[in-house]
Amino acid sequence: MLLALTRDRSGRTWRLADTCAACAAATSNTAVVPDTLSGSLRQQASLGPPPPARRSHGVQERERVREMLTYLGTALPRFTSPAARLLALQCALRADTRAHVRLPAGLLRGMRLRHNREVWLELAHAGWLELPDVRALPWQVRLLDATVLDQAPGRRTRCRAADWALRPVPLVLPATAPALRLTALVLAAHTGARPEHSTDMDILTRLCGHSPQQAGELLDRLVTTRTLRAWHHNRETDEVFWATVPAAGTHASVALPHGHRA
Repeated sequence: MLLALTRDRSGRTWRLADTCAACAAATSNTAVVPDTLSGSLRQQASLGPPPPARRSHGVQERERVREMLTYLGTALPRFTSPAARLLALQCALRADTRAHVRLPAGLLRGMRLRHNREVWLELAHAGWLELPDVRALPWQVRLLDATVLDQAPGRRTRCRAADWALRPVPLVLPATAPALRLTALVLAAHTGARPEHSTDMDILTRLCGHSPQQAGELLDRLVTTRTLRAWHHNRETDEVFWATVPAAGTHASVALPHGHRA
């Protein structure tokens, strides 16, 4: 059984339900919640709070970003632009309990969104937020997505996750196009402690809002810029595998599945 998230056509109401893989695939506007997120949701529904767990630096932030990217993959229209997805992620993670967000000019400037009104119009047209007053700094935004109010854990932890998303170790990029930054962020959010990392191509394209062909081109660019060492798409299982560039002074030998691209 899988935990599936379904939204109605207006995007105003949501439903979480256990379902089989076939039913989830046949239901429109539905995404399967990954194990990391579904496990936390089921824990909240069980008797008593989950036991506290010790996490190494960056692990909690990575999980929060992965969960929010998964949610936005369903909450936003299918082909929402990468720039709008990056902005929505920052807004969702930095929102207070009233769904209000304060965005400093330096943050927007660093994301190259300071004068990009089209991105705000895109999210406003999707009914996800209200347009901010650009004459006042810092910009103050009100989100229209009520589900954002149900975020856990606390705001401080989510703000740390928002900062991690700007520099997603180990796939930190210099200032570059939003499509490439978002692809690197999604991969970083699915990168664990093992030398070999993978996710489904469907997950990668849904969270990035582009096609498998575009995903391949962007992954090639990440290899060209030495952000990734190699990647491979197993078309039989639809899995994407990748290997990160070893840190300075270390050497890692990773054997990707046959036919890897580098």
